[in-house]
Amino acid sequence: MDQRISLITLGARDVAALAAFYDALGWQRTPSPDGVIAYDLIGQTLGLYPLDKLAEDIGVPLTDLGYGASTFAHNLPDKGDVAPLLAQAEAAGAKILKPAQDVFWGGHHGYFADPEGHIWEIAHNPFSPLREDGAFRWLGYGDG
Repeated sequence: MDQRISLITLGARDVAALAAFYDALGWQRTPSPDGVIAYDLIGQTLGLYPLDKLAEDIGVPLTDLGYGASTFAHNLPDKGDVAPLLAQAEAAGAKILKPAQDVFWGGHHGYFADPEGHIWEIAHNPFSPLREDGAFRWLGYGDG
């Protein structure tokens, strides 16, 4: 696993209020579908997502996430890389929360919790191709 984070997702009970906070800091939103509010950072993206939808996506009860829930996403260039990395994490002591599978929006992902319970998403997003060096942007890098 490369030493990087692609996408930081903050589960929010009130997405609009949390987005207003980041907007007030001067952050600029990037276009995003399906209720996700995204801010491209330098080398990563910060996403805000409804907490109940995050619990549903992971496959755990909302009460398990508590307050301040977050996930760390590690995006991969190929769909076939997701399951092997989840297996590597499990072998290292992680608990698999959701095995590798296709996602309704067209990607492929799975989730694990590290030994302290921090949640990581391992994902392939065909709509956000990684730069050659593995850098991530919400809408990909394209030709620019």
